[in-house]
Amino acid sequence: MAEKVIRVDDIDGSEGTDVAKRDFGVLERTFTIDLSDENYKRLSATLETLELYIAKAVPVKPAGKGRKGGAAAKVKGYTNGEVREWAKAAGVEVSERGKISDEVYAAFIETHPDAAPGA
Repeated sequence: MAEKVIRVDDIDGSEGTDVAKRDFGVLERTFTIDLSDENYKRLSATLETLELYIAKAVPVKPAGKGRKGGAAAKVKGYTNGEVREWAKAAGVEVSERGKISDEVYAAFIETHPDAAPGA
């Protein structure tokens, strides 16, 4: 028994002998769609126009995840703020903001036996 496949244009729903599966690429990804000859011409023209814009554009890096409350301390059970307070009180040089050096963390852990090294 023979089967007849009728392709339907994914854009306008038309049927016809000119409707075919069409592959196209955008930004290093390949897509497929069923299109008539006329809609494929439109797609091709749109892609050519898009290429002009992409050639002149600069990629944007995705936004990073926001941080809540700053970076996690490298010692479990204590915050970075507590490590900074201890360092200042102990006369250990520490920045007001930003990364705390590994040496400061090591000194903190030495004087706080309950402080377990964290991530």
